[in-house]
Amino acid sequence: MVVLAALLALTAAPGVTAQEQPAGKLTFTVGIVNDVDSLNPFIGILAETYEVWALMYDQLVGYSQKDFSPVPGLAESWEVSDDELTWTYKIRQGVKWSDGQPLTAKDAAYTFNRIMKGTFEQTNYGNYVSNIKTVEAPDDATLVMTTKEPSPTMLRLAVPILPEHVWKDIDEKEVSTFENEKDAVGSGPFVLAERSTGQFVRLTANKSYWAGAPKIDEVVYRVFNNADAQLQALKKGEIDFADGLDPAPFNSLKDTEGITAVAGDYSGFDELAFNTGAALDSGEPIGDGHPALKDKRVRQAIARAIDKQALVERVLGGYGTPATGVIPALYQNLTFQPADGEAYNFDLAEANRLLEEAGYKDGDGDKVREMPDGSRPLRFRLFARQESNTSQQSVQFMQGWLRDIGIATEVKVVEENRLTEIIGQGEFDMFEWGWVVEPDPDYQLSTFTCGSRSYKSGGDVLANLSDSFYCNEEYDKLYEQQKVTIDPAKRAEIVKEMQRLLYVDAPYVVTFYYDELQAYRSDRFAGFLAQPDPGGVVLFGYGTYSYRNITTPQAAAGSDDDGGSGVPVVPIAIGVAVLGGAGVLLAMRRRSSQDERE
Repeated sequence: MVVLAALLALTAAPGVTAQEQPAGKLTFTVGIVNDVDSLNPFIGILAETYEVWALMYDQLVGYSQKDFSPVPGLAESWEVSDDELTWTYKIRQGVKWSDGQPLTAKDAAYTFNRIMKGTFEQTNYGNYVSNIKTVEAPDDATLVMTTKEPSPTMLRLAVPILPEHVWKDIDEKEVSTFENEKDAVGSGPFVLAERSTGQFVRLTANKSYWAGAPKIDEVVYRVFNNADAQLQALKKGEIDFADGLDPAPFNSLKDTEGITAVAGDYSGFDELAFNTGAALDSGEPIGDGHPALKDKRVRQAIARAIDKQALVERVLGGYGTPATGVIPALYQNLTFQPADGEAYNFDLAEANRLLEEAGYKDGDGDKVREMPDGSRPLRFRLFARQESNTSQQSVQFMQGWLRDIGIATEVKVVEENRLTEIIGQGEFDMFEWGWVVEPDPDYQLSTFTCGSRSYKSGGDVLANLSDSFYCNEEYDKLYEQQKVTIDPAKRAEIVKEMQRLLYVDAPYVVTFYYDELQAYRSDRFAGFLAQPDPGGVVLFGYGTYSYRNITTPQAAAGSDDDGGSGVPVVPIAIGVAVLGGAGVLLAMRRRSSQDERE
């Protein structure tokens, strides 16, 4: 493909390197292949962006390193009323914003109320507040939330707490374009120091951080224009960490002294997504999607034409598993598996039979089927992401399989930011991307609700979280039900039933769950902490554990901590790796990006 040649021609963007760090400072440099899309927590959607926000902002409650269970954050403790409708959080005292102003419960109340009362603010965080009735701060140390019904997610509110004294001056109109780059104020373990778009983001350690000062002085995210340049920078010691490596680069690290490779269990999946009938949240049609994809029989036939095991073996090099539901295998108690006889197994003959039965025939002998009324051939636009080799390789395989069932595709490779715009306007037929899924399923499930479709603000159509425009009243009812089901086992059954509906209706063909492949300079840094422990990733998870713990190998060796707790070191002799779809809409979006897609 032309785009592959173009990618090879690109070079690394200039930026801060490991060798350029100021004398006396310990700077940890992370290579990324996709730039942070916004430092404004109400705008960004990529996994790299959520990683930076995690360093800048605290949440009320965090996720444990070991197993994602709730742990204190800005809320050092909490209690719930007997009727399970009132939650009282005790906010830490003595915490200050990076500009020296005190952080209080009033900041937390402001943040949640702004989301509840806002429109644009709800794009990334609306699902967290939809069951919250009121949020108040009776004093600086107390935050009280009342819910409409008992909620299982009140310790899973992945909302960055923002300083009221800064954000109160940014109105509803300005918030959609506010960059939050100059003098950004946060409370996290690191403070934004400098950002050069397309080159780097630099943060300095918050030495007064309430959970203890980081052992390093700076974190720099250096942006590369392609994965090969990132790999070479790691080998040369220009960066200290690389994430989302491709199989071949990962294998090339096999004999590289001073580098440790980590294959981590991860919460990401990739999918082939369909335009099921683009419309606004009001139901008003938008876009120009092919009408055949409104027919779930066509989507079901395509699901049978995708060889998921082949994608795992030939695209991921074996580092992943074929997928079924939108909740990854990492969260075993919530993962959906179709019943015997209901699975969409790879079967081209069956896919062809289903299309014939539905009336999609090749009437003119050109090997491309037409609509049942003969009005239009099944020629679909299929988008892949420029930043992801995984995406481009996957669609090449898909294009061949679809040709075998009489469906023609025009592959278009575009930048992720541009693809987000295209999707929001409904101007597509199919695309390949992925998500990074939070430990609680609510956010991911919310992306398929009718209310998560695009919406109008003034005269503009703005993208929301739904990218398939799926709308099913039965699904929406189940979504509201799981939000108020306290019993974990009962809630898990509802979550699985929701995934069953998605599987049957097929707005997505969820292709695979992928491991995350990472590598770091173990001759320069030690003390990485895996999440979950053991077996998980060491960065790009749900917390800042590694960032706060890493130090030099010499310093780690002189402490009680061996500096490597929980890190799964992978022998690379097999020569395989993973890159999931994109981006990681963790929490985050969670759109995975680069080769790792909130």
